[in-house]
Amino acid sequence: MAEIALIVAAASLAVLVWLALGFARLRSSLKDPVAAVAPLLEEKHRAMLTDLHIGLTQQGDRLGRHLTDSSERLSAKIDQRLDQIAGKVDERLDEGFKKTNETFVNVMQRLATIDEAQKKIETLTGSVVNLQELLGDKRSRGAFGEVQLEALVRNMLPPMAFELQYTLSNGMRVDCALHLPPPTGLVTVDSKFPLENYHRMFDREVDESERTLARRQFRADIRKHVDDIARKYIIAGETSDGAVMFIPAEAVFAEIHAYHAEVVEYANAKRVWIVSPTTLMAVLNTARAVLKDVETRRHIHIIKEELGKLGLDFQRFDERMKKLADHIRQAHEDAEDVQVSSRKITQRFQQIEAAEIEEKPSANVVRLEPDRK
Repeated sequence: MAEIALIVAAASLAVLVWLALGFARLRSSLKDPVAAVAPLLEEKHRAMLTDLHIGLTQQGDRLGRHLTDSSERLSAKIDQRLDQIAGKVDERLDEGFKKTNETFVNVMQRLATIDEAQKKIETLTGSVVNLQELLGDKRSRGAFGEVQLEALVRNMLPPMAFELQYTLSNGMRVDCALHLPPPTGLVTVDSKFPLENYHRMFDREVDESERTLARRQFRADIRKHVDDIARKYIIAGETSDGAVMFIPAEAVFAEIHAYHAEVVEYANAKRVWIVSPTTLMAVLNTARAVLKDVETRRHIHIIKEELGKLGLDFQRFDERMKKLADHIRQAHEDAEDVQVSSRKITQRFQQIEAAEIEEKPSANVVRLEPDRK
């Protein structure tokens, strides 16, 4: 017990000492509160600064990671967009190169066509020069007119209706003679025509007085040529009362009819008809129609006889057609009758199949009266 009391006393003494020390510290702190609180505040401040630093560091890290991710995504989007733009640019460039190549090919083809046309123009120019040289000579010009006249006549008329280089009774040889039925008869055609003064009329290298003189001389040449045709190729009782002056150049023909009407009237008075290739075709077409009409009238009795035979044949054909129509109609009626009989037979077979035959009592069967009750 004494020991317990000693322990309790020691404990009480310790508590009293601890309370005294705490009371002393409290008194000292109350005497100087700033000195007591300053360390605490400093410690709290340092702790806050540390937390703030750590927070700022973490926030900086997060911002850095976010910026890195954003930069990577932005770079990826930029790369993707650049790839798309590059693809479109390549596509546009390919299309542009393709179109440019096609355009270049077309241009080369056009240039080749132009070169070919240029060669043809040069060839045609040489041909025109040769033609001018050909038409410059009287003999060559006459041969040119004869060839063109022969081509027109051969294309438009049958062989028996014309004759080339025909010799008349007066010894004159005409370029072509048309054998037409009466009252027209033999029509002579001459293919020579004056051309020297015609060229001088439009030559710009000579003065106006020379062109006027060439115009008068051109009219005189036409008159002289008309007189020669009327004198040489119109023979009473042998040829028709007129002849044809064929001018194979449409330009010369147009010049005569447009600006030299008095020459045309003079030729008509001499019974000389001035024609060009176009008008000669019309004349030959009319002649062909006349020849066809004459041949038709010449064989009109044969045509009438053949038409009579054709009428008889058609009459027999009509009678036979009527008989055929009667046979077809009778056959149609017979076919309808056969179809009715077939339909009845078919219905009867169907009734037999369905056992729908009506049973009729036999004459030998005795019916029994029912029993009466």
